[in-house]
Amino acid sequence: MSLSSHVSPAPARMSDFRVLVAPGLSDSGPEHWQSRWQRLYPAFERVQQDDWETPDLPAWSQRLGEVLARDGRPTVIVAHSFGCLTTVQRTAALLAEGGSAHPIVAALLVAPADPAKFSVSSAVRHRLPYPALVVGSDNDPWMSADRARHWAEAWGAQFRSIGPRGHINSESGLGDWTQGQQWLLELLEQIP
Repeated sequence: MSLSSHVSPAPARMSDFRVLVAPGLSDSGPEHWQSRWQRLYPAFERVQQDDWETPDLPAWSQRLGEVLARDGRPTVIVAHSFGCLTTVQRTAALLAEGGSAHPIVAALLVAPADPAKFSVSSAVRHRLPYPALVVGSDNDPWMSADRARHWAEAWGAQFRSIGPRGHINSESGLGDWTQGQQWLLELLEQIP
């Protein structure tokens, strides 16, 4: 047996993937962990919506599709709140259009907004064909931890709670949210 057969594969790095940041309503302000991550990792790209104050799932999903179509590299989506629902709906649309979620290869879905609050449950009730992690909070006003677990299961995603951190946004006091960065790296390791 050669020495090379005993060498572990190199760990995945964020630079191996295109990373898209998909914010929720009102975009993510400068102290939101998504914005801080973009400053830490300048290659991360933000999906810009035309109207950040109107939660229009078809329009937001269409915009995400346009951004994905510009670059065929394997893409990891880092979503927050309504951006999570947008990611799931776009994945379903990609599967319906071409039978594959390409170029999406993984998703970090943080503090998803409850689909029932936006009357979009049927539009986002789809199993994700790639590694995904839902991160919820014990006191999120947009979705209870139990509901977040329910949706993680429906999406075929792992679930982790970070305790009582509200909507896991600027007000949560996470700074650069190093635990989230670690979870993102662990998610990358699961990509086939």
